[in-house]
Amino acid sequence: MPTILIFGAGKSASYLIDYLADSCAQGERKLLVADLDPSQAASKLQGRSHTQAVAVNLDDQDSRRSLIEQADVVISMLPAGLHPIVAGDCLELGKHFFTASYESEALRSMRPEIEAKGLLFLNECGLDPGIDHMSALKIIHEAKAKGEVICSFKSYCGGLLAPESEDNPWKYKFTWNPRNVVLAGQGTSKFLDHGEVKLVPYQQLFKRVENISFPGLGDFDGYPNRDSLNYQTIYGLEQVDTLLRGTLRRDGFCKAWDVFVQLGMTDDTAVLKLPAGSTYRQFLNTFLPWSEQHSVEEKLAEVIQDLDFPTFEKLQWLGLFESIPLPLTEGSPAQLLQAILEAHWSLQPADRDLIVMQHQFEIQTQSGIKKVISSLVEEGKDATYTAMAKTVGLPLAIAVDLFLKGEISLRGLQLPVVPEIYLPILVALEEVGIRFEERVVD
Repeated sequence: MPTILIFGAGKSASYLIDYLADSCAQGERKLLVADLDPSQAASKLQGRSHTQAVAVNLDDQDSRRSLIEQADVVISMLPAGLHPIVAGDCLELGKHFFTASYESEALRSMRPEIEAKGLLFLNECGLDPGIDHMSALKIIHEAKAKGEVICSFKSYCGGLLAPESEDNPWKYKFTWNPRNVVLAGQGTSKFLDHGEVKLVPYQQLFKRVENISFPGLGDFDGYPNRDSLNYQTIYGLEQVDTLLRGTLRRDGFCKAWDVFVQLGMTDDTAVLKLPAGSTYRQFLNTFLPWSEQHSVEEKLAEVIQDLDFPTFEKLQWLGLFESIPLPLTEGSPAQLLQAILEAHWSLQPADRDLIVMQHQFEIQTQSGIKKVISSLVEEGKDATYTAMAKTVGLPLAIAVDLFLKGEISLRGLQLPVVPEIYLPILVALEEVGIRFEERVVD
């Protein structure tokens, strides 16, 4: 009986666990879900047959490997830094390995041995990365099959709130790892624009936004994400003139977030040790010039010269001008800011999140340039069954299901960028309502 092992039963794993647990109902498979808190895993398994919740100590090699030895396929839903550790165990023990996370250099270094052992290590099979690859490449490969040429490709994705849950001026709450949100964009973003390589340093990133619209949902801020140039080869777009992958936030979010960036509040290298009892207002004042004559608000307006009312309102809503005790007084500025945000941006039980993704193509056809927009909009059910969990977990679950059925025969270190992987996954996703709407625009 094939055995599937999932490491991690956090909030992003609900749909993944449900899908694979249901596939075990006929007794032809077994599912193990390992977590530091086995009660969390058990609550998601709900006592379904041929499933088991187990405890694991991830720092204990014997604890990890004893579980991996029982499995045929291992899925890691752990923080990205732990993937290479689990992957290394899988490689040594001869087990197949799946994640929704970016393929790392540590995984790439394992490629020769993965291939030599005839294993499949599939990464980037979630939402972004994952569904973005699959949906884009379907269009790219179809165009190439017709002899058409992709001239421009832009792709944006965001995890946000359904309109009825946008109950704060930021129109945002955490639907994913808060730390990743606070540190998003650090480094230099790279992309291709009309044949020219463009670099955007972190200090300029949230000023360089593009307006992205979705019918019925309105406007969003889109900003460049990481190194888009890597995808020229992955997507087979070596001749493309424009190539950009970006992140979406509601319009106005980026201007307000840029205040944190310009002040240094997202810095994760410095260490702050503020006095016990320090307040939000004192934390903000830490990043402003000293003055006896001017208030915190006046000093902020002097430092951030384009501070407008909508931006001020967002900062005010977070309580940054008030004498609220800080939830954390020691750590990096980014850690203290994260603690403040978590107190205000946590999903409430009835909140519904929203996934929005949009691909924008300019395609040279025999009759001229054709502009194609392909959009995905997915709303969550509640704070447990989120659209984020659905779009991250289901592609991964479907890939494992197809693999165990023998419908994916590829081996080696793979991404879902080949038709054998992405076509059946996209079909299965459509069956559960995750589908793209394509339209040709003038």
